[in-house]
Amino acid sequence: MRALIAAAIGLAAALALVLTMTAVGAPAGKTSPKPLLTSIPSHP
Repeated sequence: MRALIAAAIGLAAALALVLTMTAVGAPAGKTSPKPLLTSIPSHP
């Protein structure tokens, strides 16, 4: 029974965290205009 209560508390805490992050929204800012380097640099 203790395990069930602990699981319920953990699930409630995780759900509260997700809802809080959803309510806050995405942080303000912008993306970098420079593209990411996706190629492997050549060896000298």
